[in-house]
Formats: sequence, C-alpha cells, structure tokens
Amino acid sequence: MFKFLLYVLFISNAYCLQKINEALNNKNVERTIDLTSQLVKITATVNVENTGKELARSYLIALEPELNGNISFVGAKDFSKNDLRVNPIQIEGRSKDIFYNVQFRQPVESGRTVTITIEVVLIKALVPYPSSITQKEKQLVRYYGNHYFYSPYTTQKQKTEVEIYSRVIENYTKFKPVNQVDSKINYGPYDKVAPFSKDEMIIHYENNAPFLTVTRIERVVEISHWGNIAIEEAIEICHTGAKLKGPFSRYDYQRDTGSNHHSIKSYKTILPSGAHSIYYRDMNGNISTSAVKVQKDWIELELRPRFPLFGGWQSSYVLGYSIPSYQYLFKKSTGEYLLNVKVLDHIFDDMYVEELETKIVLPVGVSNIKVKLPYDMQRLSDGVTYKYLDNIGRTVIRVAKNNLVEQHIQDIEITYNWQPHLLLHEPLLVSLALFILFIIVIIYVRLDFSISKPEHVKKE
Repeated sequence: MFKFLLYVLFISNAYCLQKINEALNNKNVERTIDLTSQLVKITATVNVENTGKELARSYLIALEPELNGNISFVGAKDFSKNDLRVNPIQIEGRSKDIFYNVQFRQPVESGRTVTITIEVVLIKALVPYPSSITQKEKQLVRYYGNHYFYSPYTTQKQKTEVEIYSRVIENYTKFKPVNQVDSKINYGPYDKVAPFSKDEMIIHYENNAPFLTVTRIERVVEISHWGNIAIEEAIEICHTGAKLKGPFSRYDYQRDTGSNHHSIKSYKTILPSGAHSIYYRDMNGNISTSAVKVQKDWIELELRPRFPLFGGWQSSYVLGYSIPSYQYLFKKSTGEYLLNVKVLDHIFDDMYVEELETKIVLPVGVSNIKVKLPYDMQRLSDGVTYKYLDNIGRTVIRVAKNNLVEQHIQDIEITYNWQPHLLLHEPLLVSLALFILFIIVIIYVRLDFSISKPEHVKKE
C-alpha cells in the first residue's frame, strides 16, 4: 500500500493538472522549421509578456495531438542560453493536447517581457512519397505541420521560416502571406492569432539526406581503476527512407558519381579525443574500409558498410575503443569515486535511435552505488558479470530508453565506494595460481610413476 501511494505521488508530481495562465501572451514569435535532414527540428524564439497583476513563474508549451508518438525532445532556454527546467504536465479540459511546463529562472513581474527559446525535435515526421523508388530516382518526402505557432496563449505577431533540403519543391500550401527564396519558405507575419489555432501546412519536396535509423544499440562501458575505460557498441542500423523498387545494379551504382543520392555509402562517427585501440567489425570479421582523422578536440571516424544501404536495407556492426579513465573517473574522498560517462555518444549527424540499452560494468568490490540519470530513463535491474580471473562478480548498471536524438547525448553520474587495495586482487590470484602450478610441477618431477625399476638399478 505504501509503495502504491508513492507511485501515485510520483505520477501526480510528473503530470500534475494545471490551469492556463491567461495573463500571459506571446508578444512576438519567430519560428524556424528545419527540414534538411530526416529529423524535424523546430526552434521558436518567443517574447512572453505578463499582462496580469501577479508574478508569472512558468510558461506552457503546447503541441498538437497529431504529434503524439513523434516527439523525441522538448527543451527551452532563456535569453542567456541557459537551460530551463521542462516537465510534461496535463491541463484541465485539454486531455488530447500535449503540454510541457517551463520554469522561469526569475518570476516575470506584471507588465514585463521575457524571451525564451523553445526547441522541439520530431522523429518519423517526414513521410516518403512515393514510398518506394528505383535506384536512379530522387527521394521525395512530405511534411505535415501547422502554419500557426500552436500555443495556449494569444499570439500578437508571428512568422515562420521553413528550411528545405534543396530547391526542388513539388508543392507547398500557399497560406498568404508566403514566399519562397531558394530553399526557404517564409510564412507570415500573422497578427493576433487565437490560442490553439491550427491550419495544416503541407510541403512536398526532395530530400536525399541519409534516412539512417539505429534500430537498436547496446552500449557496454567497462571501468578499470588501472587507468582505462573500454567501450563497445553493438549497433543495428536500417535505411528508413523510400524503399528500393526493382533490382540493384552494381554497374549503374559505380557509374553514378553524384553525391546527391538517397543511398548511404558511409557516415562519420565522433569519438572522444583520447580514444585509442579502435576496432570496427561485423559478423564476417574486421571491416577495413574505415578512416580515422584526429581533430583538435575529437576523433573523426568514417565508417563505410560492406555494401551501400538503400531504403529498407539493414546492417549491423560492432564498434569498440578505449579511453583514459582520468578524464571521466574522479576521486571525491577516501574510498569514494565519481564516474561521469555518456549514456549515449555520437553515431552520425542527425541520428535517430529507436532503442538504447547502456550497461556500465563497475570494478570488483564496489559498494554504496548511487546513480543519477541525466533525464527520464528506465532503470533496469542491476546485473552481475565475470571477467578474466574474476572470482567475485562485477556489478553492472543497466539503463534503457527509446526514441533518442543528439540532444540526449548527456552524462550519467555514478558514485560508489571502492578500496585501492582491491587492485591487488587479480595479481594475487595470478601469483597464487602460478605458485600452485609450480608446486604441482615440483612434486610431479620428483615422483616415480614407473611400474618396474630400470636395469642398472636391478644389477646393483
């Protein structure tokens, strides 16, 4: 019963019912919709005005019900680019709409205006149309959006700029005032827009950006107090763009030297600057078609699959490397350590990860483990694994999350207690094993296992 009450309290805090503060209004909104990749990135700079008499402490972000299942990330920053706290909530009488509550750093006084920047990343919001194409055809997609900035507040003035992958636009809705300049479409300005206003925006255009999806990634981070952290990622990828129609011709593919193609030949992964001992292999063995470029603050690794990926094609591989532990493992006090490692790292630009499971293997003998997650994740049950020469299992921290993008590349913090004398654990085991082996060899060479005595012994 007590656990049930705690669960109800947690749910009520995360999704508390709240009323809309009608004293707030959007004085001016400048919105940008980025359609240049497989993700839809919406950025809105909003001037929020408090027309009421009381202090305003929070602001509501509203998203259309049609976006349910497409939202991967929602964030907000203030005028100084500091992150603001954003939490999902529910609003009385608006059960179908999607709301997030943004906490101001400082309450907004009556008659004052504050500027915030809202960032929303949508997944699976671009629909290939047609859904299947031949090897030589270009990939066309459709985007369904809203001409208006969807908000629970009145918007005094707003305009929207849509960035397209290329100039090739089949058609788009002509909601005046509107104009197209090269690969950009400008909507607005629109004045005095009522709350929750909707007008469907449809854009049909060419988009040959890589529609590469990580269907599953299993990331294993192994911690060693000998000065090394080993990371290995088992990655399954799929081309989720328009499916390939008809046969694949290697001859035509090699003749096509243009870079603007919907197939995926290679992509670049960013590794930490101290990464070394890098390996890249699939089920057939090591893949040598990769290139490593050392940059100033990171290492750029270009990965080339064994075959190009067309729509509907899949592949899988394992990427591993090691990094020095002093950059991520810190000693807080005697016997207490703090570990900061990324729960997810960069795989390719504009990445989308459907399913992630991260395993962090801690050293032998840790205790009093505390885990601080960077955002809402599923904490799986801890596991136990055995490495070389281990007679005591190592604790494995396991976390999982679905539908991730680059904004989810953040650190997980783990605090634990560990005694330095445990470094001698494995060397002592090796020494003991060798000592026992030598004793066995000494005894063996001194024993006589022959059935009869030698001839020279009999004559004596």
